[in-house]
Amino acid sequence: MATKPEAAVADAAKPAKSKKMLIIILGVVLLLVLGGGGAFLFISKQRAAAAAAEEDGGAEPVAHASAAHDAAKTPPVYLPMDNMVVNLADPGGERVAQVGITLEVRDAHAADTVKAYMPTIRSGVLMLLSQRLADDLLTAEGKQKLIDDILVECSRPFGGGEPEPEPVPGKKVRKKAVVDYPVVAVLFSSLIVQ
Repeated sequence: MATKPEAAVADAAKPAKSKKMLIIILGVVLLLVLGGGGAFLFISKQRAAAAAAEEDGGAEPVAHASAAHDAAKTPPVYLPMDNMVVNLADPGGERVAQVGITLEVRDAHAADTVKAYMPTIRSGVLMLLSQRLADDLLTAEGKQKLIDDILVECSRPFGGGEPEPEPVPGKKVRKKAVVDYPVVAVLFSSLIVQ
């Protein structure tokens, strides 16, 4: 038969064990609730991003340097082009522009690919510049338009830059596949108009 001191020790051990078990159960339940909440937030953000992408599906994707960096999480790779001096399309042909351009590409492999097409890209950029007026290059809107046009010109050797066909009434318009061209941004290193 158990003596009184042994019974008191056995009774004291039972509440301590049940308190430990209660704390463990509460910890597991809290962990499950937090994990479920995190999963719910993650899935809802994914669905919201998919819905936003579907809404913008008809719009042509715009390449921005910051978007390219965020998506890849790699350092940017820059490919400077030689400075170009070109006569502008102003009447009299007396205005010239000296332009330094740096291309931002996806990665080092894309830089090698772009280097292989650099003579074609440079020629296209020179043709674009020679069609501009000095007044166009002096405004912020004109410079941004030139950047956009150069970006399209840089995608031509890789199958881009073709004009969109006009939609036919009554036909269903298919979503365009997103194409990832190697040049993601165009940056001016210098721009002098004389």
